[in-house]
Amino acid sequence: MQESVATVGMIEYQDASPEVREVYDDIMATRKTDSVTNFWKTIARDPITLRRTWGSIKEIMAPGALDALTKELIYVAVSTANQCHYCIASHTASARKKGMTDEMFAELMAVIGMANETNSLAAGYQVEIDEQFKSSGC
Repeated sequence: MQESVATVGMIEYQDASPEVREVYDDIMATRKTDSVTNFWKTIARDPITLRRTWGSIKEIMAPGALDALTKELIYVAVSTANQCHYCIASHTASARKKGMTDEMFAELMAVIGMANETNSLAAGYQVEIDEQFKSSGC
């Protein structure tokens, strides 16, 4: 796995401004933990981005039409396609906590690999979209 070095330093709780601590406190309360992960400590350099991103993720990952495990699996899939090693690791861990088995993970990786392959083929060949797919109501 590729090691990465942060572009900027992290903001630890004890060094955080009151605005950042407020978001950290909400993260810890929502996730029922006593710490914040490196992602949040790194983007805390920009408190506006921290607050906006936390608010969005809290809203999007909240219970809805998709169950929590499905949302985590989608996050892993997109993170894999985008090659975000941090998000792959954090959302794989979260998916495991929500019930993902080794078999589910292997199948997810197979689907991601197949989608990448067929996406590349369709894009490279510039396959025309079938009429039946154009009227899918989306």
